Amino acid sequence: MYRISEFAAMTGLTKETLRYYAEIKLLEPAYIHPTNHYRYYDDGSFFLADLLVKLRCLGFSIQEMVTVMEDESFENLEALLVEKKNNLQEQMDRLQMKINEIDDFLASGKEEG
Repeated sequence: MYRISEFAAMTGLTKETLRYYAEIKLLEPAYIHPTNHYRYYDDGSFFLADLLVKLRCLGFSIQEMVTVMEDESFENLEALLVEKKNNLQEQMDRLQMKINEIDDFLASGKEEG
């Protein structure tokens, strides 16, 4: 079992983030001591924390992460990842169109000059 400070160091999550995740039931401690209220995490918690870090890096919102964690079989994770990828591709396409418009505008200004 790992105390919250040890677990935070292991996962790269802050203690505040871990407390928030516990509050919203996204990642709850494996055990909370009844007297001193220290939070303890286990190896299973580490797997889940690692998944949450990856999802956050991939741009998942807190609500999307909750959806993933509520589906304990992770059956829908692939579909969510594909949807996220498609959304990112659409954003890239829109940004590329803006870049092309800027390039065209700059080129037309040089032709007039």
